[in-house]
Amino acid sequence: MRKADRRDQIMTHAIRLARRIGYMNVRRDDLASKAGVANGLVSVHWSTMAQLRTAIIREAVKIGDPVIVGQGLALKNRHAMKASQELKDKAIAQIAG
Repeated sequence: MRKADRRDQIMTHAIRLARRIGYMNVRRDDLASKAGVANGLVSVHWSTMAQLRTAIIREAVKIGDPVIVGQGLALKNRHAMKASQELKDKAIAQIAG
C-alpha cells in the first residue's frame, strides 16, 4: 500500500475514533489498534499527538463532520473556528442536542 493510502486509512480510523471518544481522547495505541497498524506507523505520519489532533480537526473541517468540529469549537480550536458558518451552525446544533 502506498504511504498516502496508508495515511488516509489511519485518518479514517482516527475520525471514527474521535467521533466516538472525542478527538482530544484519541491515543496513538488505540488508533493503531483500530487501524490495524503498529504504533510506530502512526508516529511516522504524525510525530506528536498535537500534530495528530490538528490533523484530525483539519480533516473533520474538510469532510464537514459536525461532531468533531463541535468538539473543536467547544475547546476554541483555531482550525475548528475556521470552518464554514454552515458547518459551525451544524456543530452547535449537535452540541445543543
